[in-house]
Amino acid sequence: MNNLVVLSGSAHPKLTQQIGEKLGIPVGKVTLSKFSNQETNVEIHQSIRENDVYIVQSGCGQVNDNLIELIIMIGACRTASARRVICVCPFFPYSRNREPEDLSFDEPKETEANKKAKANTTVMDLSQLPEPPKNQTGYKHWTASSGTLIANMITAAGADQIITLDLHDPQFQGFFDIPVDNLTSQPLIAKYIRDNIPDYKDAIIVSPDAGGAKRATALSEILNTSIGLIHKDRKNKDNMQLVGNVKDKTCILFDDIVDTANTITKAAKLLHEQGAKRIYAVAPHAILSGDALTLLNESFIDEVIVGNTIPQEEHVEKCPKIKVLDFASMFAEVIRRIHNGESVSFLYGDSHNWEY
Repeated sequence: MNNLVVLSGSAHPKLTQQIGEKLGIPVGKVTLSKFSNQETNVEIHQSIRENDVYIVQSGCGQVNDNLIELIIMIGACRTASARRVICVCPFFPYSRNREPEDLSFDEPKETEANKKAKANTTVMDLSQLPEPPKNQTGYKHWTASSGTLIANMITAAGADQIITLDLHDPQFQGFFDIPVDNLTSQPLIAKYIRDNIPDYKDAIIVSPDAGGAKRATALSEILNTSIGLIHKDRKNKDNMQLVGNVKDKTCILFDDIVDTANTITKAAKLLHEQGAKRIYAVAPHAILSGDALTLLNESFIDEVIVGNTIPQEEHVEKCPKIKVLDFASMFAEVIRRIHNGESVSFLYGDSHNWEY
């Protein structure tokens, strides 16, 4: 393909190599290193003048280092007179933009004296006015909103477009002033389920929390199956309730990200207690930090189906339950279509015969 260069960051070079093979081009020559003071150094060893450059960098591993490396790579491509610079971020960094749980003022617990002070009373003498509550600082908790900052950094570095997969919150795209292609893994996941789960038609798609209900509903509509929901009490996270009947059924727990695996393993335990016959867990992004692998090995989950947006080689060695889907074909086809000015809308449908 003419005027097309694919560069790899440090986060996931294997995925970049697979994308290059699908496109039929070699990965661009770039040296990524660190100075003695741990500052990032980027050197591009080929001409990219008037080329479309696709930088593949996932938000995993040393996330902060990889983010800075991506920004410096964008700047290096701009300095080298690239025509367009497109960031391919299979798992976008800082996309889980957590909302603060409590923005209320710090107030002391109400005592009987405070309640009496707040009660409506008739005061005839100013000396009888109740004293204000003591130790009320008026301090308010604030949580940093990193989404806008990350978007501004990437845009200011010179990126022209973002390609990513299954953003945790699709509204994250609104932080950018440049085009964002948020691809979906559901067609490929649906194809895997049809090919590898024999009784999938009688299975039930279960969302492990209320936030993923819309995601699970979309997959159940593709597969034409039933849907269930696990409601988790945010104040008491051990209190989980199942909505739906899973007795003697195959359950497919579907989430977008598995990090510590606490939520999904607790959900699997609840499904087992409710009589589920077989339990699968599916997630395109598997970070698997902390004791996640131990929890999965000891859980009631029979098979964990994850994507290769994050390197999974070490995880597979330690947890035989893990099966990895290959998203390289999807990203390669998206890159080819964007480079040729073709539409990528059909990729969101269920008719494409994906390879996994």
